[in-house]
Amino acid sequence: MIWLGVFTRAPLILLVFFPLDVGHSANVWMYHYIFLAIFLVYYFANPIIYPTINQFLKSNYTHENFSVFYSYATIANKIVMLVVTFFYGMMLDLDQNIYRYIFPFIALLGMFSVWLLAQIKHKEEAIETIRIPLWQSIKRTMADMQQKMRINKPFRDFEVGFMYYGFAFMGTVSVIAIYFNKALDLNYSSVAFYKNSYNLLAILLLPLFGKLLGKMDPRRFSAITFASLLFYLLFIGLTTYAPWFIWIKGIKVYYTLFLAMLFNGVFAATMSLLWSIGSVFFCKKEEASEYQAMHLSFTGLRSFFAPVLGLGIYMVVGFTGTFIVGIVLLLISIFISLRSYKKYHLDGASKSDSEAFTDPQIEK
Repeated sequence: MIWLGVFTRAPLILLVFFPLDVGHSANVWMYHYIFLAIFLVYYFANPIIYPTINQFLKSNYTHENFSVFYSYATIANKIVMLVVTFFYGMMLDLDQNIYRYIFPFIALLGMFSVWLLAQIKHKEEAIETIRIPLWQSIKRTMADMQQKMRINKPFRDFEVGFMYYGFAFMGTVSVIAIYFNKALDLNYSSVAFYKNSYNLLAILLLPLFGKLLGKMDPRRFSAITFASLLFYLLFIGLTTYAPWFIWIKGIKVYYTLFLAMLFNGVFAATMSLLWSIGSVFFCKKEEASEYQAMHLSFTGLRSFFAPVLGLGIYMVVGFTGTFIVGIVLLLISIFISLRSYKKYHLDGASKSDSEAFTDPQIEK
């Protein structure tokens, strides 16, 4: 874990060598690729770190409490993010090259955070390691994933709903960034204000949703999450047709966009929990990291297509059309989640056991 943190965070230090004005550099294309490569390496850590976190949680906390404790950790994360976003937005307005000094500092913090994660004690079961060729290992893993998805129908539906949601989210997130710039003409400070608005609301709501997730079927919980993103996209789209705003100390406050951020606050609070630990509700304790790894695999799969597809839709039908497509996808994800909840039930006595999921039709 510690070496993983070093190898994936250290490349951020290279940003200090970027020229002050990349846009006017003769080799501007080269810096684009270096920038993308640095963050590609950075995110290589996620397929190991996130499943490990889930394994630690499932090993150390009871089924009812681990979502509550995770909500507290997420609150701390969002408080730091809120403060940093506010000041970083101001610094970027003063000097757009400040990232050259900020990201190397973040590299050191990132290494330290992974070291802290590695210090968490957890119970390990002694298992015999069998070394097999890489390709054979991949085939075995894929076959195991296929079997789990076939047997564990609630988890399968959970991931199918997430797939539609993922295309809606990833397909619109880049378009929203363009929308803020081209259509709404927001500066860095204004964007930081909106980000802090929904993150502040998320901080207030996280304890409530942390307790709720521990008591509620994650598929019902996901319907709340997907609906909040749906209304977020709806009010963002409405800003085009109701472009009323006021200036508050250099910050451009759109009325409908502020309403959108309220729904985004609910989305940020619920998705922080659902995406990170939702998968562990469908499995046994020893399967927690494996199920989260499957969840990450599906996230990676849709990330190959969704952002480019979203930008392609935007180029064809514009901002409003893109937001409508996202809303339709979210309606489908809500339908799949609620339909699955009604069709497949959980045995309350052993809710974390994947074999406890039952199909009423099969029982009959």
